[in-house]
Amino acid sequence: MYRIFVPTLLFAAIFMTTTLCAADELDDIRKADEVRFSISGQYPPFNFVNENNELTGFDVDVCNEIARRIGVKPRPLTTAWDGIVAGLLAGKYHLICGSMAITDARLKAIDFSDPYYRSGAQLFVPKGSDIASTDQLQGKKIGVTLGTTFEEWVRANLPEVEARIYKGVPDMILEVVNGRIDGFITDRIVGAMAIADKGAPIQMAGPLLYEERMGIALAQGNPKLRTAINDALAAMQKDGTYHDISMKWLKIDAR
Repeated sequence: MYRIFVPTLLFAAIFMTTTLCAADELDDIRKADEVRFSISGQYPPFNFVNENNELTGFDVDVCNEIARRIGVKPRPLTTAWDGIVAGLLAGKYHLICGSMAITDARLKAIDFSDPYYRSGAQLFVPKGSDIASTDQLQGKKIGVTLGTTFEEWVRANLPEVEARIYKGVPDMILEVVNGRIDGFITDRIVGAMAIADKGAPIQMAGPLLYEERMGIALAQGNPKLRTAINDALAAMQKDGTYHDISMKWLKIDAR
């Protein structure tokens, strides 16, 4: 889902320092009896803050279960999405469990677990709109979330569009309803469920713009930690735990 834009030299410096200094973090996690994972908290139903001011959602449940299977306590944290990779590389947390898309660019700097769900980018427009695809967006105002692959895709592929930047999907829904933007591009599952939850007069337009595979991000040089995460995911899928979490939050099995 997400992609981070980090200045190349700063990114490289943080990455090199972390790689040179860090041993496999699984040993430290088990010693501390805690795995810290970060999310934005702005991406329902995958991760969000509920009415009790608790972090919850599909991503949170998946990573809480991974922590349980590794044998440690989970500690979810929130971080602004445009700084979340820098925080991982600086050692502020061990994992990013926030629906981050696996991309070749990211794999140059960070590592990922096996994919834990698949989705893709979708255009959403007001119900009754004449817009049926991205071919009809010239001169339109389209919302995207800051620091995401959706923002990058719009800038690279729709130069005729005025991209408006927001913190999350709920803000974009409100902007469409109030007529301030002509639509938005986000994850198909996230957008559809947020619209249904709010009863907003918004619909999907056209097919998926591209498919994405989401993984749990970790710093490079941690093969034991990556294996432990993948083993936990595989076991969750085999015994039905993953299916139950996915149906609870997404109403589909998103593998």
